Amino acid sequence: MKYAFIETQRNDHCVRTLCKALRVSASGYYAARNRPPSARTQRQSALVLKIQEAHVASRQSYGAPRVHAELAAQGVACCRNTVAKLMRQEQIVPRTILKFRVTTNSGNTKAVSPNLLRRRFKVKRPNACWLSDITYIPTREGWLYLAAVMDLYSRAIVGWGMSPSLDSKLATDALQMAIARRGVPEIVHSDRGSTYATWLYRDLIRKHLIRQSMSRKANCWDNAPMESFFHSLKTDLVMHCDYQTRDEARASLFEYMEVFYNRQRHHSTINYAAPLAFKELTIA
Repeated sequence: MKYAFIETQRNDHCVRTLCKALRVSASGYYAARNRPPSARTQRQSALVLKIQEAHVASRQSYGAPRVHAELAAQGVACCRNTVAKLMRQEQIVPRTILKFRVTTNSGNTKAVSPNLLRRRFKVKRPNACWLSDITYIPTREGWLYLAAVMDLYSRAIVGWGMSPSLDSKLATDALQMAIARRGVPEIVHSDRGSTYATWLYRDLIRKHLIRQSMSRKANCWDNAPMESFFHSLKTDLVMHCDYQTRDEARASLFEYMEVFYNRQRHHSTINYAAPLAFKELTIA
């Protein structure tokens, strides 16, 4: 530790003065300085490089638990505490964002469906329950609204829709995509937004005999996994982009949902697996 301190201060102070102050010999310092790094130091340096690579690949969104999960998936043997320690030392930290405004407008929702989910966020099979919600993405051309549908079992995004306007077609397009790709769910849950109470959306639900569920009024926790997804989307991506056009935002959001989130991002709720990988592992 003394030699390391001298190394950091040698450009500002005389080495012999530093050695005298710390009661070590100058010859000992120079001998230590010329020795090759120890095996332990080399292992830690190699691990730091892998941590940095995993952090960058995650769009700088991963903390120590997810970085450790990614390294484990790569076959790198290391302890989570060691990863956390090295990340602190190297000041490798995940991005953070500000809180977002609530966009749900339930004032015009006349016919409210019952809350069938009741915060039971663990289901035993795919298509037992889907969650849906809508958020807004800022661009230089104006808002781009994103509706997403999540399979609660794997936390995968199974359907989505994007539009410059917030209307009934937006949520319906997302649900139609999900049904076309994954079949028909037993329950589809959303907040009380008026978008989810239109005849167009409910006609699609009735056509496929799906049971509709809605959160309680002004209670975002009833749809917490979808809120968490949108938080991750904006933390990992949106708040660090300056979209010039809606088309640019569409391409970016598509890549995030279909490539990064569904196939690569480690999800803490499903044992740090990626959503699609979790589904394949548990269903196989």
